[in-house]
Amino acid sequence: MTDPARLPTSPARFGLTEARSGEHLRAAGWWEGRRPSEGNEPILVALSRSPDPDLALRGVDRLRVALGDRWSELDGALRDGEALRGRLLAVLGSSTALSDFLIANPDRWHGLVDPDPVDPAAFAPTLVAAVDGLTGADAVRALRLEYRALLCRIAADDLAHVVEPEQRYVSYDEVTALLSELAVAALRAALDVAARQVPRSDECRLAVIAMGKCGARELNYVSDVDVVFVGEGDLAVATRLAGALMQVAGQACFEVDAALRPEGKAGALVRTLDGHATYYQRWARTWEFQALLKARPVAGDEELGARYMDVVRPLVWTAAERENFVPDVQAMRRRVEDHVPVDLTDRELKLGRGGLRDVEFAVQLLQLVHGRGDEELRITTTTQALAALGRGGYVGRADAADFGRAYRFLRTLEHRLQLQRLLRTHLFPADDDAAGLRWLARAAGLQAEGGQSESQVLLAEFRKRANQVRRLHEKLFYRPLLQAVANVPTEALRLTTSQAAARLAALGYAAPDGALKHIEALTRGVSRRARIQTALLPVLLDLFATTPDPDRGLLAYRKVSEALAETPWYLRLLRDEGTVVDRLAALLGTSKLVPDLLVRAPEVLPLLADTDALVGRDPMTIGNPLRSAVSRYSDLDRAVTAARSLRRQELLRVASADLLGLVPLRTVCVSLSEVWVAVLQAALDAVVRSSGEPLASIAVIGMGRLGGRELGYGSDADVMFVCEPAAGVSDPDAARYASSVVEQVRRLLSAPSQDPPLQVDADLRPEGRQGPLVRTLDSYRAYYAQWAELWEAQALLRARVIGGDADLGARFIGMIDPVRYPAKGLDANAVREIRRIKARVEAERLPRGADPSTHTKLGRGGLADVEWTVQLLQLQHSFEVPGLRTPSTVRGLRAATEAGLVSPDDSSALMDAWVMATRARNAVMLVRGKAADQLPTVGRDLAAVASAMGHAGDPGGFLDAYRRTTRRARAVVERIFYGS
Repeated sequence: MTDPARLPTSPARFGLTEARSGEHLRAAGWWEGRRPSEGNEPILVALSRSPDPDLALRGVDRLRVALGDRWSELDGALRDGEALRGRLLAVLGSSTALSDFLIANPDRWHGLVDPDPVDPAAFAPTLVAAVDGLTGADAVRALRLEYRALLCRIAADDLAHVVEPEQRYVSYDEVTALLSELAVAALRAALDVAARQVPRSDECRLAVIAMGKCGARELNYVSDVDVVFVGEGDLAVATRLAGALMQVAGQACFEVDAALRPEGKAGALVRTLDGHATYYQRWARTWEFQALLKARPVAGDEELGARYMDVVRPLVWTAAERENFVPDVQAMRRRVEDHVPVDLTDRELKLGRGGLRDVEFAVQLLQLVHGRGDEELRITTTTQALAALGRGGYVGRADAADFGRAYRFLRTLEHRLQLQRLLRTHLFPADDDAAGLRWLARAAGLQAEGGQSESQVLLAEFRKRANQVRRLHEKLFYRPLLQAVANVPTEALRLTTSQAAARLAALGYAAPDGALKHIEALTRGVSRRARIQTALLPVLLDLFATTPDPDRGLLAYRKVSEALAETPWYLRLLRDEGTVVDRLAALLGTSKLVPDLLVRAPEVLPLLADTDALVGRDPMTIGNPLRSAVSRYSDLDRAVTAARSLRRQELLRVASADLLGLVPLRTVCVSLSEVWVAVLQAALDAVVRSSGEPLASIAVIGMGRLGGRELGYGSDADVMFVCEPAAGVSDPDAARYASSVVEQVRRLLSAPSQDPPLQVDADLRPEGRQGPLVRTLDSYRAYYAQWAELWEAQALLRARVIGGDADLGARFIGMIDPVRYPAKGLDANAVREIRRIKARVEAERLPRGADPSTHTKLGRGGLADVEWTVQLLQLQHSFEVPGLRTPSTVRGLRAATEAGLVSPDDSSALMDAWVMATRARNAVMLVRGKAADQLPTVGRDLAAVASAMGHAGDPGGFLDAYRRTTRRARAVVERIFYGS
């Protein structure tokens, strides 16, 4: 026992500075005369360690008054129980809000007595039991009381070691997991109340999906709880149930925020599982997949919640494959940071520079990129995910450890700040806020050391951790390690790290670490190949820098170089032909399609040195060499393989000439169409040759853009097949034979390949997919005479013979002419019907979320608008204007203009829009490597499309020009087609 003579003689010795401290101590029975009462020194020492001893003592005094005659029980427990002493005095010295709770409910101090750690498994039963049978205000009050009591217990365990160092230290990760499970328990209790309040709640199923920090089990003390609702059954009831849950939980515990649902606050509160799946597959933006990273079912129907996760989980781990994924995530972080006031950016724990979001965005980006192939990274919690990234080598071990420590430190400060008043705050105290800094330092468990006060230690640690976070964020999120530059054997690139960063930034590379790795791989070693690459790369780096996407260009160059490493003339050609290098860099830095084709058709590369060779022959004869070459193969598979290979070469040649601006649009469209025709004809001939004695002759009728010789890189190839029995063969046998031949052709052409697909689409045939694939000429004649609908006559406007038996094809064309060119044109009812169909197409087929002003096919003034307008004029007037009898949109419009059906100005507006939309649609395919009708409106893909359209460096100007051109065309369509 301490000698009474050596005890402090003033409350100030225990950190108590307020004038009434002695009065409060005496009232509690802890102070007599000028010294502490006997046996109360442990209490006073613990009080002195509280984050704010004066605040803690005021709380004790208020609690004493509230307890009245029951104070003696608490007084004795504090003397005897270290666990209670640490917990209660820590809470009272840290949180005025929790102090108010204890004073309002003074007997709740008993909940802090149990020395065992708080058990999260008891949260849900406790809260559900508290609201059992209750509804309305009674349920809210009961839930609020029990929720706050459990929150107080978590905070007490979290803080106890600050006051009583021998108490168990509860880590940040444990605290956030407890807070998250408490929130889940509150959601379950609120749902229990809501189910009693909402009539017919048993007529629906509702699953509550936690998002954000609750989903990741890293919730703050004070935070919105982000959720998404999934329902089945009566969705109206499910929506009322979800709304009631939000209201009950919001009034009792915390705000429930459903803004992360599809379409945000504008979207339905509750969607079916299919509704969620459709949205995420078609319309979700990048940030929404980032949010789904932390999703987990927490309440309601467990089976429905599990099915929701089965749907969204694969989408999360393929999100990084989306165009502009990494730039989108980076831009989102910049936007978040830009919203922080400049004078607060260095104090904002969450959103500012070096704040929590820097860690979270970096970790999530790395997870989403690398988690596609590494399932060990598929973790929701930030700290655990960071540790996994370190173990997997995606982040250096030291960096992962530093990042993790800094993140835990900043989150701990955030927790302490929020506990003060249970308000959502992330603002670190100002440098001149001595009291705030001292309190926060003590609440975080920091002590004076090395001649520095607690406040100074806190400031130094905060700045150190914030700078550490920002440095690592920049390193991992924007500018990964550049040390690989030291291994690049070229004087032009043997730079220090800072010099490399400056050079790469000046060149416009968004991912300098990737660029350096490509350079290192290409120049590694002492071979002749490496020496040539060493000489070429400085030039190529500068050339790629002038393209819309330098990073993609360099990556493509590495892939092409590796694929052609054993081709003896490849590097020699690049070394000796400057034009090839210039053109290759332009193509690789703009297009994804070109390098994909080039690795399988390298023989086209030398053509880049010769403009005439690259432009090629008359597009109308482009298919002749292909047909001739394929005809020499007797083996069916080899013949079709040869046809596809030659098509790949021609496609690459046309694409290269197109991107380099060497050929007009008509040459592109005709070339693509005739190449397709040649491949189809060659495949048909090969199959017929391999099938023995033919039982029927077959003609192939081109439809749609193929029929009009207006095919684009990503256009479907629409066809129909007509047959005629051989002598002595019945119609059914002839049709069966022809169908087997056609099916084999389709199978061979659509077999999986790295080339762009060759799908033979016969859906425009009579009865569509339900009808026979091949019909006899008589069958077609009978069908069109009795059953043909107006839209089928419209489709036949673009029919032409493209392959097979030419005589049979000519007779088919003669048979359909009266159908597609009606003798008296169209009556008013037919015109109304076409307009109705077109209006329906506009309303139903434009993808949800698509921008009508930039959708090249179905958008305002796009391809469909122009083509339908020309086709209406053909149906109305072809009986009297022979020039309208053409499958070509361009020629049809020209004939309508010459006949006075369309004014020259209107014709010019329609033609300009058709050309613009066709070129833009082709450009999207070239840039992205896959077909799409929607123009990109941001990012490097937009820049590349704009460059391909002749607007290099001015993507905004390109979009303006596109919208302006199609807007003029739409006005013409409204007058001519709709008659408005």
